[in-house]
Amino acid sequence: MRYLDRLQPLALLVMRLTLGAVMFGHGYHKVFGGLHHHAEFVASLGLPAWMGYLSAYVEFLGALLVLIGLFTRCAAIAICIDLSVAIAKVHFHNGLMGKGGYEFPLAVATLAFALIFFGAGPIALDHIRARGGIGGRFK
Repeated sequence: MRYLDRLQPLALLVMRLTLGAVMFGHGYHKVFGGLHHHAEFVASLGLPAWMGYLSAYVEFLGALLVLIGLFTRCAAIAICIDLSVAIAKVHFHNGLMGKGGYEFPLAVATLAFALIFFGAGPIALDHIRARGGIGGRFK
């Protein structure tokens, strides 16, 4: 099974692309289709309205950063916090598997949580940035 260790960079890429695609889809419609409605919804949960704007941009811009693998850990922290608040304030009372339950946001938050600790992997801009450029490791 040791040969599977060589596929870890691919696994991290798949995790990043999955998290980025899901969060981009959720953030895009909030930023470009209902930013003020989202802020009002967040305010109705007892949170400050400005947190609605923050969460929409975390989902949208954080997803873009995760997709390209740039500042992945920072973006993953923000996404994980965003999803944790969504679970606590919106989904938790519906149960794990009920309608509107927290199973999906929990799964996505788990992807973000893993990326916080594992990072973007070698197939990412973070890897190039850390090495000082594409040729950095050959110097």
